[in-house]
Amino acid sequence: MKAQIARDILWNATIPVAACAVLAVIWGEDPGWGLLFLAGAALLAAVIVAVHHAEIIALRVGEPFGTLVLALAVTVIEVALIVALMLSDPKATTALARDTVFATVMIICNGVVGLCLLFGAMRHRVLAFQVEGTSPALSVLATLATLILVLPTFTSSSPGPTLSPAQLVFAAVVSLTLYLVFIFVQTVRHREYFLPLPETAQDEVASAPAPSNAAALASLGLLLVALVAVVGLAKSIAPDIEAAVRRTGVPHAAVGIAVALMVLLPETGAAVRAALRNRMQTSFNLALGSALATIGLSIPAVVATALALDMPLELGLGFKEIALLALTLLISGMTLSGGRATVMQGAVHLVLFAVFLFLTVVP
Repeated sequence: MKAQIARDILWNATIPVAACAVLAVIWGEDPGWGLLFLAGAALLAAVIVAVHHAEIIALRVGEPFGTLVLALAVTVIEVALIVALMLSDPKATTALARDTVFATVMIICNGVVGLCLLFGAMRHRVLAFQVEGTSPALSVLATLATLILVLPTFTSSSPGPTLSPAQLVFAAVVSLTLYLVFIFVQTVRHREYFLPLPETAQDEVASAPAPSNAAALASLGLLLVALVAVVGLAKSIAPDIEAAVRRTGVPHAAVGIAVALMVLLPETGAAVRAALRNRMQTSFNLALGSALATIGLSIPAVVATALALDMPLELGLGFKEIALLALTLLISGMTLSGGRATVMQGAVHLVLFAVFLFLTVVP
């Protein structure tokens, strides 16, 4: 038993470092098929280990702080990636922030939520969660998504799907303020609304011993290393995905979706595992928290970069994307307003996700 534990510790500590080593080898290079296969394997291994370390931290700090750690860590690294890409080619990345935020919202609200509902309900039939926790999160998400992704299409102070400098500052301040208020409500003021219902927590999870402070700190460091590897490897193999997209004639937006899917793998894995354990509130905390952090943290950082360097920034969506976003928010409101869900809701969200992917490929 002790030997098995030692092997698990060695494995979970070695994989993030090894994945970063693979990233260092292929960074800036044109990898062949062998290195691409190695990068893909390292990416998947880093995702699995990241989920493991996130769960250790969650056991140490308790809910909902544990889910918040993973969401913030992924978002901060994603923001750094967006800003770096913007700085590398300002003219070609004017819509990068918009496309990334929109893809993240659609992937999380339809793909991740749909998978959690489907797999969780297949095992437990009916899933229960706290409406007091899901409804505020969805209301903040709907407000931020409309403010950042929809209104720029209809404003008149600047041409096209853009905002004037004053409007950009206002949008950034409002986004960050509303997100910070939500974090305060989630972690301090009404923390009990975001805890799993007692009757839905399985015994082996509820009775798991809390790790020591040293173990939690070690997992936090290894989590960050694993997330750096995940984002870096996803970025490194993106050109090969882009080349494959060009050969097949698929629109360029598919590249962003593919990269976003890879970056969101750690949160997806953690959310699905929580749903399988009948801890649907934890799944929603992860999913909705990630979508909120993507808008509430990335948009202020992107706006500050664009204004400081006088870079163009497109935020408004087209009418097709606005229709998909509105339908997603409407269905999400129906799903999260009852406190109970079955495979039916999961199927609806996954169909919406399939529609989003299909219309991206066949616009």
